[in-house]
Amino acid sequence: VVPRFGRTEVIDNTLNPEFVRKFVLDYYFEEKQNLRFDVYNVDSKTSNLPKSGFLGQAYIALGEVIGSQRGRLERPLTGVPGKKCGTIVLFAEELSNCRDIITMQLCANKLDKKDFFGKSDPFLVFYRSNEDGTFTICHKTEVVKNNLNPVWQPFSIPVRALCNGDYDRTVKIDVFDWDRDGSHDFIGEFATSYRELSRAQNQFTVYEVSFFELKYLTLSNASFCGIHLSLSSIPPLRTQLNFTVAIDFTASNGIPSQPTSLHYMSPYQLSSYAMALKAVGEIIQDYDSDKLFPAYGFGAKVPPDGKVSHQFPLNHNPDNPSCEGIEGVLESYFHSLRTVQLYGPTNFAPVINQVARLAAQETDGSQYYVLLIITDGVISDMLQTKEAIVSASSLPMSIIIVGVGPADFLAMEELDGDEVRVSSRGRYAERDIVQFVPFRDYVDHSGNHVLSMARLAKDVLAEIPEQLLSYMKTRDIKPLSASPQ
Repeated sequence: VVPRFGRTEVIDNTLNPEFVRKFVLDYYFEEKQNLRFDVYNVDSKTSNLPKSGFLGQAYIALGEVIGSQRGRLERPLTGVPGKKCGTIVLFAEELSNCRDIITMQLCANKLDKKDFFGKSDPFLVFYRSNEDGTFTICHKTEVVKNNLNPVWQPFSIPVRALCNGDYDRTVKIDVFDWDRDGSHDFIGEFATSYRELSRAQNQFTVYEVSFFELKYLTLSNASFCGIHLSLSSIPPLRTQLNFTVAIDFTASNGIPSQPTSLHYMSPYQLSSYAMALKAVGEIIQDYDSDKLFPAYGFGAKVPPDGKVSHQFPLNHNPDNPSCEGIEGVLESYFHSLRTVQLYGPTNFAPVINQVARLAAQETDGSQYYVLLIITDGVISDMLQTKEAIVSASSLPMSIIIVGVGPADFLAMEELDGDEVRVSSRGRYAERDIVQFVPFRDYVDHSGNHVLSMARLAKDVLAEIPEQLLSYMKTRDIKPLSASPQ
């Protein structure tokens, strides 16, 4: 049984509903948080959802919404055989620390008459602007029946629901004439901001409602709780994560066709390499909008000339080393195991420098690069790797190293700068960008590989948000506020 987190309000007589009710979730970057959205048609206010009213569902990871462009994700609804169920659109935004509440009352004067046999039945709809210039509904007033000069009841709304603590973000207010069949008539609209609303305290403010002709709407009796006009809490910078994989193909892993090999492709379970890749990659991929991942191997002789390479694309396409999704990376990895010859030595520096060259081109905070290296043993180019890490520490980049197998990983732990900052030729890393973990520490002794993978992913990804923020702070990159149209 899947626990139900929450339920929206019911919107009558429409095929294109905009729900007001918001849901606040605790979000963990390093965990897979799967959500299911079910949509129903209900004809009464009962708490029971009729099976006959099921309209469709969508399975979405919270990280996919967070990692989508501008925090907006659109997905098709499925679940009704042979029928197109429509789409669901989700918006996500980090809540600011603002705890202010605004209480206001509005009235209107000389609104348009929309009903043939009577006066209009007006109500107001408040929208907050999004980072892409679109608007999301955040409040509806009650309907005032048969009145062209309505006075709506006072209401309170958290400021972060209205504008997420950005006092200059556009707030749009539409005026509608209510109709029983849901086809509400548009009367007019006007735009304001929380800062402008706050200036109306203890006084009347008149807004022009524009449509075919000018009408007037008045804000009165505005009061504020805990006001502190600070612009410190504004929406976060939308940074795209770019995920790259590098896999150790050295001979110390053992012949892939043998069960003793760390690369052994068993028909019954994934190898440690595949489990580590799947565990970390399935979470990271939610934050990479194009789902295209460059994937490399190192330490093998590759066709056609059999030369040793420490940076060969797993898909054997040097012009485009990207694979589609983590499943595409796994498929290319398995293919490479059948086509290359495991050899040596174990060199990290070439692939680190490759990702660093890409990161060096995007230093404005819009892009951040994460390199996952999966390896089985002692590193061969320690001096060059330290030099590469020190150089990369000034770039928007993090490195995750997962050690598989029973080897002594003391040298790897030296690269993880938690205790002592990595240095090379007297130069210290600007910040800690390396996280190393041995996979054996996460193996569930009951044989539950899903649990092993979840534990691994949680620990290796836990430091990424702080490392990203540390880069932003060292470069004095401020979060970007919305740019409403």
